[in-house]
Amino acid sequence: MRSVVRGRIKTRFDRWDRDGRGGLRRDDFEREALRIAAAFDAPPEAPESVRLREALRGLFELCADHAGVSPDAAISEVQFLKISEDLIFEQGEAAFNRALRPVAAGVIGVCDGDGDGRIDRAEFVRWLTALGLDDAQAGAAFEHVVGGAGTLCLDELLAAIRDYHYGRLDVELIAG
Repeated sequence: MRSVVRGRIKTRFDRWDRDGRGGLRRDDFEREALRIAAAFDAPPEAPESVRLREALRGLFELCADHAGVSPDAAISEVQFLKISEDLIFEQGEAAFNRALRPVAAGVIGVCDGDGDGRIDRAEFVRWLTALGLDDAQAGAAFEHVVGGAGTLCLDELLAAIRDYHYGRLDVELIAG
């Protein structure tokens, strides 16, 4: 399972290091938020876009602090792998939930078109296509996570993200 987790962490690093600089910076996390918001036609200044950007910025700052680097510096791939593995294997699910809950809440805020606090299949697919999956992969992921028709609330989305990163969800949630 550790090799699956490491592979997914590496995929996450590569996804955020789009310019190939070999390190993650605050702006990499902010660009991810803007990319997701743009997929939902949410302007950068919209409250839901700002919340997602702040959540991802907070995740970067947590990682930078854990790596012992300035928030203005980059986190190397080695540091990111170590931080992520520590979070997953050493700190456990409660720490993972604390770190990623604001991000999951930000995702729901951007994706939730009707404001009911839940994301449906179409919203989930749109989110995952913004992360690089194609429609078929994203649809299959939704079916696997939800088990058919339905929606995901914050806790359910957080559980899916956590289970994916822990290697317990055998479906892609990010494209390499």
